Amino acid sequence: MLRSLIDLKPRDVPLRVALRNTIAVVAPLAVGLAIDQVPAGLAMTTGAINTMFTDQPGPYRQRMQHMLMAAAAAGLSALVGILVGGHMWLFALAAALAGLLGGLLVALGPVIARVGMSSMIVLIITADMQVPTVHAPGVAALIFAGGVLQMLMAVAAWPLQRYRPERFALAIVLRQLADVAHSRPDTSLPPPVSMAAMEALETLHGEYRSRGRAMQSFRIIAELCERVRIELLSLGDVLERVEDPDAMARIRSVLAGAEAILGHLSDAMQAAEKPLRAEQEVTTLGARVDALAHAVDAVSGARDRRLLRIAVLRAQGLAGQLRALVRNSDWASSRGEIRAELADAKLPAALRPGNPLQTLRANLDLSSVAMRHAIRCAVCLGIAVACERLLEIPHGAWIPMTAAIVLRPDFGGTLRFGLLRVAGTFGGLLLTSLVVHLVVDNTVLSLLLMALLCIGFRLLATVNYGLGVAMLTGMLVLLLAFEGIPPGDAIHMRVLGTTLGSALALVAYLLWPTWEGQRSDIALARLIDGYRAHILAVLGNDIGALHETRTTARAARTRVLASLDRMRAEPGRERAAELVATESFLANAHRLIRTSLSLEAALRDEGTLPQLPELSAFASEVDASLAAIADALRNRTLPQVRSPRVAERQLAKALSRDEALAASPAGMALADTCDRIADSIDTLAHLLRQARAHDAKAIAEPAG
Repeated sequence: MLRSLIDLKPRDVPLRVALRNTIAVVAPLAVGLAIDQVPAGLAMTTGAINTMFTDQPGPYRQRMQHMLMAAAAAGLSALVGILVGGHMWLFALAAALAGLLGGLLVALGPVIARVGMSSMIVLIITADMQVPTVHAPGVAALIFAGGVLQMLMAVAAWPLQRYRPERFALAIVLRQLADVAHSRPDTSLPPPVSMAAMEALETLHGEYRSRGRAMQSFRIIAELCERVRIELLSLGDVLERVEDPDAMARIRSVLAGAEAILGHLSDAMQAAEKPLRAEQEVTTLGARVDALAHAVDAVSGARDRRLLRIAVLRAQGLAGQLRALVRNSDWASSRGEIRAELADAKLPAALRPGNPLQTLRANLDLSSVAMRHAIRCAVCLGIAVACERLLEIPHGAWIPMTAAIVLRPDFGGTLRFGLLRVAGTFGGLLLTSLVVHLVVDNTVLSLLLMALLCIGFRLLATVNYGLGVAMLTGMLVLLLAFEGIPPGDAIHMRVLGTTLGSALALVAYLLWPTWEGQRSDIALARLIDGYRAHILAVLGNDIGALHETRTTARAARTRVLASLDRMRAEPGRERAAELVATESFLANAHRLIRTSLSLEAALRDEGTLPQLPELSAFASEVDASLAAIADALRNRTLPQVRSPRVAERQLAKALSRDEALAASPAGMALADTCDRIADSIDTLAHLLRQARAHDAKAIAEPAG
């Protein structure tokens, strides 16, 4: 937890985004000051700040819709807040209902959840403004207008740079592929490029995708990137197992050439330029692949010779995919080699957004994380509002506002955000105390300081939340100064409200917690189901299903990794032991899915795998074994798993009886992959039995 307070993440907000957000925040206030309409300027600035958080990467249509939704929600919340602000119990009830609905929105994803949280904050702020109810529609309209201004700034480049989000999404995928070629990630780690590839899929195939001829080229490139990823990982896997030094050097040379091509392609894609340097490197890569092929006969060991033959096949496939990538990167039309596979530009089922009402209805259950979070939010906001009004705490709205910001669906997030918010608030108050008295009487300097703090907040909020809060605190003190509240009073209110609100959120979570360890096995079971479906599609020659099964597995893996992050922040020795077991199981699950890559590549090359009854029997055993492991995870029972090793040995004998088949690319990949799949399944079953034995021992010890 202490590490999380000082941890600095990579900055993911470009400077141009921070600048346009700042213009939309400061401009209305500057105009309001110039024409002596400060309240109107402050209202629009409030709407711009609220909507700023939904200015996220993605297609322009998606960005516009999300920001309009945030602006409308802020306007409606402001209207309700002003109307009920003068009635304590109505305000407490409205705050509780806003907390319930806003908390439940976490079930619809982070962007919608952010809109829900912002709406809670706007309702609380406007209820405390003591605006006459007759002015409520006007203030709400101004707050909405501020959000619309922020949205217009975010989509202003749409007509001039129509495909910029798509190009940037693909450039990130290409850059990460270059990193894979350079670093060759360990098989125990999550397969790389998964998250970037999923985001690119949503950008290119999702509901808000752009239209136009160039989009077909982008989709071709996205599919080629997936094939390149498979070839890179397969080639790196061979490199880990081969022992001949000369063979290792030649494989590394091929990977270095691929890294250079992918890096140049990424740069060209981001700059919308012709990939001239990548075209030059493709010829060099062909020579390196030829050198690798000539080295096969010089290798002495039978095992290394067999692995090197597999490496040659994968290197040749990689070179072909990279050549196609270079051709299509130069704005290829729909004549690309794989256009037939891309005729249906639909998002895979695992990434398609479900019906929001059905999703919310499904979460109306006390076992739902979203529902428990919603109830905590409702209770915290209702109690905070009632207490600050009954105790007549001056500007006590800081307390429920802080509770709404800090409270998260998980314990680690709540504790981390609470501590970072308190630390950031004190840091921001120290910063503001040193600066604000120098500029508070100078309007121009105050606006400049406001702009600097807004830029700093936008750039630093994702780097370290505490640093972002420090900038935000300074912004809020300045805004209150424009409203006539002295900086000294604002600082005192902020300290008290932040401390009490953070404490309230943490106490609420501790009184009714939702521990991640209770749900991690369910997430792991879904992951094993996803891996199982993908491996069966490979073994069953179902090329058409691979895109869907791969995406489903990636989505499940993303949820497991998020679950692990939440578990790491939870206290208790029992949870620490469970975390170690989960991490070990997950590492071996990663190895399982990586074993299928070379066979998947061979399947794409050959079009089909050998039609052997032994292969069908092995696939059935793999299906049954992984299903048993998934069931044991769901039910937290001892796994009743039968090893697929016997079926694998029978398949190996069947392959060895046909020398031509055994020496073919598909035969070599099949023998190698099935052996490793059997090993991985046996290891997963062993680890799960160990975990269940540890659980039984932990239960028995207190009883003893």
